Amino acid sequence: MMEIEIRDINNNIVGKKEVPEIVFDNPAHESVVHTVVVAYMANQRQGTHSTKTRAEVSGGGRKPWRQKHTGRARHGSIRSPLWRKGGIVFGPKPRDYYVQLPKQMKDTALFKALTMKYKDNEILLLDKLSLERIKTKDMVEILKNLQLQGQSVLIALPEKDEKILLSARNIPYVGVVRAEDLNAYHVVMFDKVIFTVAGLDKLLDIKGVS
Repeated sequence: MMEIEIRDINNNIVGKKEVPEIVFDNPAHESVVHTVVVAYMANQRQGTHSTKTRAEVSGGGRKPWRQKHTGRARHGSIRSPLWRKGGIVFGPKPRDYYVQLPKQMKDTALFKALTMKYKDNEILLLDKLSLERIKTKDMVEILKNLQLQGQSVLIALPEKDEKILLSARNIPYVGVVRAEDLNAYHVVMFDKVIFTVAGLDKLLDIKGVS
């Protein structure tokens, strides 16, 4: 077990929390993070891109001119890839980019990404985070107190909180996610990651880490 500091929204240290070393001191190789992040990005692709081959474009049923004695190059169709508005050679077609990875690999990548953030002092653990009203100004003030203004920040909460979600959505480069939905891609895409104690406990519980 290792201890990490707990702070309040005014950036004062209010205690410490014991966390399994596998979460913030994971020995896995960094390449696992790259593998999982690339797979995550691939899985976001819709794969709906499509081009038409010479068999699919309209027209071109008749030979444009006779084969010989015209002084021009021979052609069999005006929809040849050589012609304007002709078919596309080896163009993209709809396909599935989904990459399936073992759950254990994805969990390892998440903990390794968190380890990299923690060693760079980019993990912040708060005792609690709540708002009395939906107000962007209040969320900006909290980030200012935590000295996080001007940085991309990911907030991991134990459960969906409409007040925090709506207060943060208009702040550039600030994201809010449920702890159970957190993955390696989320972690590496932000400069700082904020957990609440309850959020971190929820993550550990979901991942079966104790």
